Amino acid sequence: MPTPAQLAKRQGVSMSDPFAHIPLVTPLNATQLQSVGVPKGWNYGLADRVRFHELDALNHVNNVAYFRWFESIRIPYFAHVHVTSYQDDDPQVVLATNYARYFKPLHLGDNYVITARTKSFRNSSFVMEYGAYVDGELMCGSESVIVTLEQDGVTKRPLRTETIQVFLSEGAEGPA
Repeated sequence: MPTPAQLAKRQGVSMSDPFAHIPLVTPLNATQLQSVGVPKGWNYGLADRVRFHELDALNHVNNVAYFRWFESIRIPYFAHVHVTSYQDDDPQVVLATNYARYFKPLHLGDNYVITARTKSFRNSSFVMEYGAYVDGELMCGSESVIVTLEQDGVTKRPLRTETIQVFLSEGAEGPA
């Protein structure tokens, strides 16, 4: 019995995987992101495929899955920009607000890229933006406010100098 790829070849359909050169669930840089259609301005992302358990009764990705994806990129992004490595002396990191806007549905097996960046920052907080892209098209966008606290969970903790430097180098707006 022929494989799906063999059947497609017989019918003149290309089954090439546009993500063949992109590792899944591994941090991607700007060049890799642009190679799969993510617009310039995004320097950090993760590629993956939609799984069955992420679908809802309408057979497209459930809204909760997007928030899980954004959390999955937020945690390594924090290490990338030196916010926290979750050690005892690191700041507590609080997700103060979080929202998403859905533009088009994703379906089982779709290749997608989740992106993250810092839009702006203040002394002890910053605004993150996220995107879910398929073939360069924004399917879902999100924004969240992150606050850094001391270990007491109450006192605001200023952002680290190295964090601010990365934010600025990636185009985030800082306090005037």
